[in-house]
Amino acid sequence: MGGWGEYAAAWTVFLLSHAIPVRPPVKPWLVARLGAAGFGIAYSVLSLAILIWLIGAAQRAPFVELWPRAGWQNHVTLAAMILACLVLALALARPNPFSFGGAHDDRFDPDNPGIVGLTRHPVLAALALWALGHLVPNGDLAHVLMFGGFACFALLGMRLIDRRRQGTMGRDTWRALLPRRGLAGPFSLRRGLAGLLLAGLLVALHPFVIGVPAVW
Repeated sequence: MGGWGEYAAAWTVFLLSHAIPVRPPVKPWLVARLGAAGFGIAYSVLSLAILIWLIGAAQRAPFVELWPRAGWQNHVTLAAMILACLVLALALARPNPFSFGGAHDDRFDPDNPGIVGLTRHPVLAALALWALGHLVPNGDLAHVLMFGGFACFALLGMRLIDRRRQGTMGRDTWRALLPRRGLAGPFSLRRGLAGLLLAGLLVALHPFVIGVPAVW
């Protein structure tokens, strides 16, 4: 299988892998057998493997140019990636009862929400930044569909998770926990530096993992 057939198959598996394992009848069954940590690890490994396949399938798909590549587009991607890495660094393992990626959610303070005061779904916001940033310099049909699809996946996922959390927590509890201030709380210099280091590492690894330099 190759060309558009492989690309379509990769997209189908990607969407199914993000829909079926998290559904109420399936996830409790898997968690009961793998444990919460085991489920998280297995789901992450599966998602990463399918993502790598999808990216490779997009590279192997027939090239249909929608817009040409230009030097300025590279700066858009780098700016988006720096923001995405900073958002991730400020979000991971921090209390966030509204989405995933957080820890110790019972300690969440609506008056000092940190990055949650900017977005309830920082991990999905980082995914959207990554996708939109990479959409600009990749003007062929396969990559436009892929990065555009990732951006839509992230943005729609925010609404779906809001709906699920409200159903689980109760609308009154959900509203009571909504941040009462914007981007408030102590800024962690270490997390900010970690975000910048992550961005630099991704730039350095890009030619080895993806096959093309991130800066040209």
